Amino acid sequence: DFLFSHITALGDNGIFWISIGVLLLCTRKYRRYGILLLLSLLAAFLLGNIMLKNLVERSRPCWIYPEVGLLIRIPRDYSFPSGHSMVGFAGATAVWKMNKGWGVAALILAGSIAFSRLYLFVHWPSDVLIGSIIGILLAILIFEIENRVRTGKEKLERYENV
Repeated sequence: DFLFSHITALGDNGIFWISIGVLLLCTRKYRRYGILLLLSLLAAFLLGNIMLKNLVERSRPCWIYPEVGLLIRIPRDYSFPSGHSMVGFAGATAVWKMNKGWGVAALILAGSIAFSRLYLFVHWPSDVLIGSIIGILLAILIFEIENRVRTGKEKLERYENV
């Protein structure tokens, strides 16, 4: 109980992943990854917490079964998709794209945070699964868009120098 209550707190408001992004911004070598990580988190937040949760309006299991005692405060927003899972996997995927070794640790942490949401009875399994998939796909999309923009600029610069 103690472990999962604390692991889930790492995902609260995306603060852990935002902190990683800000730390990356502070280094010249990893600045690009910090920007892409933060953009991935922003995309996950906007799509998941602002749009999908309010569109789907799925009740949380702890709302339907209030007799189950919770170890954390009862969340006030809707259940689908899991914001903790979405932001966690968006952040972990961005870290993976930067460094595979750190990425493994980040993915294990994101998976632990996602599982904690089930353990703590605040999400349904499909909330966590879909949230995780959306987070991964959004981070990949952000990196792909940035890569295409960067490649396009490089081609344009070569053309202009001819």
